[in-house]
Formats: sequence, C-alpha cells, structure tokens
Amino acid sequence: MKPTALKPVLPPPALVIFSVISTQVGSAFAKTLFGQVGPLGIVFLRVALGACILLAVWRPRWTAATQSRWPVIVGFGASLALMNSLFYLAIARIPLGIAVALEFTGPLGLAVVKSRRWIDGLWTALAAVGVVLLAPIGNFTLDWVGVGLALAAGLCWAGYILMSARAGQALPGIDGLAWAMAFGACLLAPVGVATSGLDLLRPDILAIAAGVALMSSVLPYSFELMALRKLPVNVFGVLLSLEPMAATLAGMVILGETLTVRSLLAVLLISTAAAGSACHQNREAHQ
Repeated sequence: MKPTALKPVLPPPALVIFSVISTQVGSAFAKTLFGQVGPLGIVFLRVALGACILLAVWRPRWTAATQSRWPVIVGFGASLALMNSLFYLAIARIPLGIAVALEFTGPLGLAVVKSRRWIDGLWTALAAVGVVLLAPIGNFTLDWVGVGLALAAGLCWAGYILMSARAGQALPGIDGLAWAMAFGACLLAPVGVATSGLDLLRPDILAIAAGVALMSSVLPYSFELMALRKLPVNVFGVLLSLEPMAATLAGMVILGETLTVRSLLAVLLISTAAAGSACHQNREAHQ
C-alpha cells in the first residue's frame, strides 16, 4: 500500500533540528569519500540511491497527469542535480561550514528579491559583510574557486526552492521530489561514471553512500515536510538557519576541520541574516 501521510513522532521544532543535523552529518560523511570516488561520483550515488529509496517507499505512479507535468519535473531535477554537484565541488576545496554559509546567500537573496521590506536590505548587508570576511584578502587564505562554487550552489538553491514550490503544487505528496531525483540521477550518471568508474560499485562505497542519501536527502525532506504542517514558516526558517553552525560542528567533529575566528564570525553573520529574514517573513504576511 502506498503511504498517504507522514505522521510526526516528535515536536515540529525537533524535527527541523534533526533535519539540520542529519543533512550536515550526511555532507561530512560524503566528503570522506571524495578521495575514493570524487565529489561528482558521490553526488551521483547520493541522488541515485535517494531516488531509489523514495521510489521504493513512496511508490509514485507515472500517470497522464504526471506526464503533463514533465517540464516541472525536469526543471526540479536539473536544479537539484546542479545544486548538489556545485556544493560537493565546493566542499572539496573549502571547509563544510563555510560552504554552507555561502550557500545560504541564495535563499536569502531570493527572499530579498521577493520582498519590499527595507529591513531585508539590512539582512542582505549583514550577509554581505560575512561574505566579504570569507574573501581571501590579506593574510586570510581561502580557495577562490571553492567560494565561487559555493555561491553558485546558493544561486541554484534559490532555483531549487522555486521549482520545489511548483512541483509541490503540481504533484501530490513527495511524488515531485521522487521523480525529480530520478531525473537528476539520470543527468548525473554520465559524469559520475566517467569520473569514478567501477569504484561506484564497491560495497563499502555503496554502504556509506546509502547512508549519505538517507541523511542528506530522504530523512531531511521527510522531517521538514512533517514539521511544515504545524510549524509557522518564519519559525521553520529561523531553525533552518542553524545549518551553517551545524555544518561547522560536523566539519570539526567528523572531518577535523577548524575555522579561524574570522571565519566563525562570517558564518555567524550569515546565519543571523538568514534567521532575521525568516523571522520577519510571517509578520509581513499577517499585516
């Protein structure tokens, strides 16, 4: 029987926090495989295995109505594949916490573009200061390419948000995500296989990649879907802004990455900007 609903077993805020932790722990474990299959190899496995899990559990049907929505599925899958590829290429060059903080500029920029509030300009300025602090200026060294890739991933994240909203309106449940991940896996297959070859089939690699797919894709989306049913959007956004700090901790504990005081301040500024922007979203909606 196809599941019809996801019933939360924890309070909504706890679900979002678990989603944040799961995502960043998954990303840290993914980075441990870069030396064996490369960033593009692991991103292909993550998306492909995540699609298999969602298709097996959710069992969406390819109906005439689904087929009529194929442009949305294609756009959603393409943005998902590109976003994750750029992000993994970024964390191959720069620390996880910094990459996540830079990636957050995408959703923040989208919120500012869609808003007419002056205060969003303040949050943008705060985030801009954080980005400038992460620039390799003076004695501070950080890979320029990695910074650019993380910012590009943030831009794709903004596109992913827009396509996710369209898919949610066009298709029931998480059918849109399942089909989009399947399409994204098809897009990533050629480059993943070309860069990693038969190493992708190693049992140890597949086992860790399956865990990454669960932690970084399947569980977070499920937790967030359950939380959003009862949690105000602004509270959800504030909790989600914990991701850069969670990524910093995951990088320190799992990968042994350490950040300078300047880097930590930049991550904190960007997280604060994201939280501030999210905190005011619902206020405008109710005025």
